[in-house]
Amino acid sequence: MKQLKKTAIALGVAQLALMTSGMAFAQSEPTTVMVVGQRAALESAQKIKQNADEIVDSVVADDIGKLPDKSVTEVLQRIVGVTIDRTMNRVDPQQGVGDGIQRFAAEGTGVSIRGLSYVRSELNGRDSFSANGGRSLSFEDVPPELMAGVDVYKNPSAEQIEGGIGGLVNLRTALPFDFKGRKGALSVEAARSDLRGKTSPSFSGMLSDRWDTSLGQFGALIDLAHSRINTRSDGLSVGPYIPRNNIVVGDTSGKTRWAPGGIGFTTNDFNRDRDGLYGALQWKKDTLSSALTYFRSRYKISTTENGFFQAGQASVTTLDPGATFDDQGALLTGVLRDPSEGGVNIGSAARATGRTADTRDISWNLAWRASSQWTLRTDLQYVKATTEGYDNTVGLGGFIPKETLNLGASPIRVTFDDSDRAALVNPANWYWGFTQEHRDKADATLKTGRIDAKYTFDDPVLNDVRFGLRATEREALTRSTHDTEWTQISQPWAVGDSWQPLSQFAYLNDPRFAGNTTTQNFSNFFGGKFGIPTVIVPDMAMTGNVPTNFAKLHNYTQLVCKTPCTQAPWTPAPYGDATGLNEQKERTQAAYAQLRFGFDKWQYPVDGNVGVRVVHTDMTAGGYQLFAPPTSTVIGVPVIPAQSQRQDFDNSYNNVLPSLNLRMKTSEQLQFRAALSKGMTRPDFYQMQTYTTLNQNVHTHQDPGGLPVLDSIDYTGTAKGNPLLKPTLSNNFDLTGEYYFGRSSSFTVALFNKQIKDIIIGQTTSVTLKDTAGVGHDFLITSPVNGAKGRATGLEIGYQQYFDKLPDWMNGFGVSGNYTYIDSRMRMYKPLNRVWCTPKGDLDSSLAANIGGCDTDGRVLNATNLPMTGMSKNAYNLALLFDRGPVSARLAYSWRSKYLQAANAYGANGSDGVDANPNSATKGQISSVNYALPVWGGAYGQLDMGIHYKVTEDLSVAFEARNLTNALYKQYMQQNIGFKEKGAFYTGRSFTLQAHYNF
Repeated sequence: MKQLKKTAIALGVAQLALMTSGMAFAQSEPTTVMVVGQRAALESAQKIKQNADEIVDSVVADDIGKLPDKSVTEVLQRIVGVTIDRTMNRVDPQQGVGDGIQRFAAEGTGVSIRGLSYVRSELNGRDSFSANGGRSLSFEDVPPELMAGVDVYKNPSAEQIEGGIGGLVNLRTALPFDFKGRKGALSVEAARSDLRGKTSPSFSGMLSDRWDTSLGQFGALIDLAHSRINTRSDGLSVGPYIPRNNIVVGDTSGKTRWAPGGIGFTTNDFNRDRDGLYGALQWKKDTLSSALTYFRSRYKISTTENGFFQAGQASVTTLDPGATFDDQGALLTGVLRDPSEGGVNIGSAARATGRTADTRDISWNLAWRASSQWTLRTDLQYVKATTEGYDNTVGLGGFIPKETLNLGASPIRVTFDDSDRAALVNPANWYWGFTQEHRDKADATLKTGRIDAKYTFDDPVLNDVRFGLRATEREALTRSTHDTEWTQISQPWAVGDSWQPLSQFAYLNDPRFAGNTTTQNFSNFFGGKFGIPTVIVPDMAMTGNVPTNFAKLHNYTQLVCKTPCTQAPWTPAPYGDATGLNEQKERTQAAYAQLRFGFDKWQYPVDGNVGVRVVHTDMTAGGYQLFAPPTSTVIGVPVIPAQSQRQDFDNSYNNVLPSLNLRMKTSEQLQFRAALSKGMTRPDFYQMQTYTTLNQNVHTHQDPGGLPVLDSIDYTGTAKGNPLLKPTLSNNFDLTGEYYFGRSSSFTVALFNKQIKDIIIGQTTSVTLKDTAGVGHDFLITSPVNGAKGRATGLEIGYQQYFDKLPDWMNGFGVSGNYTYIDSRMRMYKPLNRVWCTPKGDLDSSLAANIGGCDTDGRVLNATNLPMTGMSKNAYNLALLFDRGPVSARLAYSWRSKYLQAANAYGANGSDGVDANPNSATKGQISSVNYALPVWGGAYGQLDMGIHYKVTEDLSVAFEARNLTNALYKQYMQQNIGFKEKGAFYTGRSFTLQAHYNF
């Protein structure tokens, strides 16, 4: 009922807009309007949509190098049906340490069309991609200054390259023949982040010309762009809520209370340089024409982050009397302590990350109009994409007396009194805790050849038939650090009087371990809204020169190690060797035929196209299965030899993809479309890796005599991919109505339905290794499989209009808006018939946790109602426009409702849950649940503004502002006690001044 009500309201608003626009259109005398600036861009985009053979939405630059936003990702979010993510989640989990979901992205990431991430990217109608383990561009890597326009195809035809069941994004650049003669443009700008307080320069320039010679007409174009931003984001985070009936000191009621282990906060400086180079040569003589293009996009980011985090287990903390809880038993306010450690176990860290991504594309085509009816075209393309990254962290551990939490506030709050603040800057409370290193490098290449033909009929019904062949050869290779990237220096579990290897912590007040630290005061945190205390953190310089600095820190471990020392000396995580390699190779062959037709003599003319595309895919993959034995000396732990086993796989499949697009014109202004098609999206390259790591996790406790006793052993693992995956398939249906009541005024409605099968999900299986006694042990691993089907049904409404009939002083105002509603469902091929995901270590329990999510009490969270990731039920864009004389302005708001980001994400999973399963042998025990909480991106809206002033015919200046309302991006953990705030990110406002000159 609630969904129906929202949809009805949206339709009612749309009908009112249509009636309003109709009345404006019906007024008698047209007004002559000068079409310039963004109005001209809207008019061009509307013309593309109206005249296209398929269902398409576009954004066009209002001038050379002037798309309306500062990244292609943010340009795309303005299009109806398109949404973006706001975290730095990498496509390939091997390119990072897996916690990107906890980092805010300055420019947005993760483009989805109609809620689906199966998005194909093209550059001028050809393949384009980043070396990120996926199949599409990281759109934030691409300079928008090089783009003439962006087209989003919602239901592509057979003529277009397969691969995007969500949709197809085509980035268009200019060619020399697009201009009548010599044309040039130059832009300079300065951007400043309010929170960071640093100004960054950018520039772009384009020059194009064409000549007539005896050899034909020649044209040349070159386009350069450089952009820099320096921003900062602050973050607050809280861990999962753990159920306890003894957490409040003195409480004997036996009531179950839910509380986390503490709160963390971070401040992150983000630096990005983006460079673009585009060149084009064009030639035409008689019936021959040809073009050669070169495109290069280079994207470089670096971040430095200082953070404070909880380090203890929530299953052993306590709350002072007086703590308050909501009606579900979840903590609202309270004072947190940890008597088991003598204080709340905390940590701080210095982290430095960086990535350089580079995509180069060289393409050549030749077209020949052989006769009045035959046109032939051939096309060759070579793409090389690379990326290289690092992610290094140095962490301290420590203890403070308490944390005072206010989880009923939003954002969540933590406060510290004077004694707490003194403890946070006392070196005696801090020790060297750990290091984490990561490196990766990926290369991908693509070679493509295609030939197309078109035969034009001399017929009142048949327009033309198009057919062609396309072949590709693509290779992807990724190397990364592996085995142990995280390594302890001194940790609570390693310090003790029995089996533990260390005699004490490496405390900072010990002269042997002093130095290499600093204090972080978290100034102006969240724009000054929160008073965060000063904390001791590692010096950021220690995250660099890893072999030397990390070796120095890990030498501290040897200095506090017992004699004889059982702790092995530190060595760098292996990198660049064969076992850290993943390689995939893919060859495809495709053939298509498409007929275009039109029935112009019918009462309501109908035109369209019908076609079929047939595709064959061959895939090979190679990599390693790795196992490193633990260093535990506890009696009873099976000894399993280390593993480093090469694995190679082959996979091939065929797909037949028919399509039908129809358009009926009931008048010059009103037309309807219907589209039917079958689509496919091949698995991403990272999903087909053969990189598997296995882990033997030993759990112990001490007996009264202080000797270690073996409790349990977990045999787990992670498979980064599955080389035998099949493509995800969809049956697509679209129905649209489009009313164009002016050159830049329209009202459109679209209904769509996508039936999807072979959705790739994470599922638990087992791998068996034998110990030295010949006994087999099953390691439970999570790997991607084609394990589900689903559907996405929705509605899109778009409206734009300039109100030319208003009184003269109000002339030039307009509005633009769109709304998308999506209802999605996903169903497993193997139904999830479990209520509990305990006892842990069981295959079915792990399967339930990975598919449906597992709460910290062992209860399955989504046994039947499984949402699809990335799907916001509601999303809309609203813009107030103004174009009059030399002034062009836009006030734009973009919003989306909450959406599932991941079912089992870093920061929301762990092993310290407390089992509530009445049929489990571990009921009530601490650390008895391997939980996996779904993480949701919260509803988010951002208000941006741009004002452009045309000083002369050729010179214009602009002022732009982003996030005017200081919006916070929030994340939530799904638990049975409700959606609990997991974190909040603040980045503040940013501003840009720009000057643009045409010549």
